[in-house]
Amino acid sequence: MEHFTIIQALCRAAMADASPALRKQVERLRDALAKDGEQKQAATLAGILTTAERTKELAPSRIERSRAQIFGEPLTRNTPVPVDRETSAPLADVMFPADIQSTPPLFNATVSQAIDTIIDEWVNFDALAEIDIRPSKTCLIYGVPGTGKTRLALWIAQQLDLPVVLVKLDGLVSSFLGTTARNIGNLFSFANRHRCVLLLDEFDAIAKVRDDPQEVGEIKRVVNALLQNLDIRRDVGFTIGITNHPKLLDTAVWRRFEVQLEIPKPDFEIRKAIAAHFMPPVKAPDSHLRLISWFTEGSTGAEIESLVRTYKKATTLRDEDKRGLLDTLRQFATLNAARVQSERRALLFDDPGTLFRAMRDDPILDFSMADIGEIAGKDKSTVSRQLGRVAKAGEGEVPNG
Repeated sequence: MEHFTIIQALCRAAMADASPALRKQVERLRDALAKDGEQKQAATLAGILTTAERTKELAPSRIERSRAQIFGEPLTRNTPVPVDRETSAPLADVMFPADIQSTPPLFNATVSQAIDTIIDEWVNFDALAEIDIRPSKTCLIYGVPGTGKTRLALWIAQQLDLPVVLVKLDGLVSSFLGTTARNIGNLFSFANRHRCVLLLDEFDAIAKVRDDPQEVGEIKRVVNALLQNLDIRRDVGFTIGITNHPKLLDTAVWRRFEVQLEIPKPDFEIRKAIAAHFMPPVKAPDSHLRLISWFTEGSTGAEIESLVRTYKKATTLRDEDKRGLLDTLRQFATLNAARVQSERRALLFDDPGTLFRAMRDDPILDFSMADIGEIAGKDKSTVSRQLGRVAKAGEGEVPNG
């Protein structure tokens, strides 16, 4: 089935809080795919249905039992968080499940399935306990900025119905000798005392390579304090670390995390799904979504969201002069040059015929002449002439003005 990745993501999001009627439609789609010989896709939907059923079974009793495996006092909105002794600044923010978006982030099928296993381990805590295995209690999420790492970590906590103690580790660093290590100790003591997910954002701010000759002895002591506290917390609660710079992490830090999940940049179908997700209330044609996805090759979800905002503003503010999508893309590429892949940017500002040929010949776009004309704001004959001039130029003929 074409665009199945998007359908899969929609089904997974819908099944998070599905009515019986919606579940029935997903089951019908599963059966139809199986009948058409699409066994792999049918199996994927079957897995989504099974996971949703397990989640339904676990609420509320099995969720409560799973949460009970993270020991400590309940964390409430009135619970005071620890502060830096020198500045009185809070060392963490606390977020509760009700404050976290319940829609899962959009990732490719492989990453989504890996994330599901993390949730499933906690959902099926009792089954694992019967074979003397516990769920993974430490997870390191890494990848380039803008790929949805922090949102994913918050969503995992929301699915486990646990509050999040969110820490930006660069905020723990103090200019006062010894204060940073004390801040780390106080923070972990707080998290260990309460039932929560401890989320360590910007992990590389402290967890640096200890043998770096540029680092002073203080940072080495800080890393040692961090490692010791991570070891203690393994038997207490669930900890997630996030970093944009995995190469900066000490090898000893890597060993503290049972799950090491890399979040890649989104592929074509996921980029299109991300664009569609951020597009409402504007209704964009499918050809526009496909071109946005094609144009954002190598981009992150955050960069795609930024482009969609530009598109929505152009659609709203320039409706009267009917400026096309290509003008909007050129505007975005001019204002955000560093965010756009150089090859795609060069095509935008090249001869129109060269761009049209690239759009026509790319199998993933699968554009017709009508699609190109609609996007460029030109009729099919004009598009055809410009393509013809490029073809003649490629054969050595001089194109007519």
